Amino acid sequence: MVRAAVKLYGGRVAKEQSLDWRKSSLCEAGNCIEVAWADTEILIRDSQRPEQVLQVSRSDWDAFASGVARGDFAFA
Repeated sequence: MVRAAVKLYGGRVAKEQSLDWRKSSLCEAGNCIEVAWADTEILIRDSQRPEQVLQVSRSDWDAFASGVARGDFAFA
């Protein structure tokens, strides 16, 4: 887990928060996706470009996670 303060600029969000960024335990090379939970959004970033943050709603994140669990994104 990486703890960092990040400024969020998206929609009506414009504040600084201290966030707990999480990444997979399988991440070894340092080029990983990190995820943090904010007030009403899920934040996603590349560990090598932490200044670029993608914000998604919790409902969109839940739909994505459900799709992963079902195998919707499996490669043939």
